[in-house]
Amino acid sequence: MGKGEYLGEFEQIVLLAVLRLGKNAYGVTILEEIEKRTERSVMIGAVYATLDRLEKKRYISSKVGDPTPERGGRAKRFFKVTAQGSAALERSRKILENMWAGLDPIVEEP
Repeated sequence: MGKGEYLGEFEQIVLLAVLRLGKNAYGVTILEEIEKRTERSVMIGAVYATLDRLEKKRYISSKVGDPTPERGGRAKRFFKVTAQGSAALERSRKILENMWAGLDPIVEEP
């Protein structure tokens, strides 16, 4: 597997948020889901930069919805995880499970 094929921690978090949100996955809801589940503050710019990177890797796809009056006539961009994205998440999960194997409970460093 090449260097660019590994998922970073935040990429995994964003992909998982998109999966959880389903058809309601757009920038702000993704940000809110991440902040709720990780209990950490996240910059919206970091979310969009990661979404763009994941789309370039073809791990997610996006489509523009209809314009809405509450957004001043602007449309939302909705995201969904592709089959490649699901496979990348599963690879990351297996790698982490292999690394954690045998370390439960976590042993203190000497």
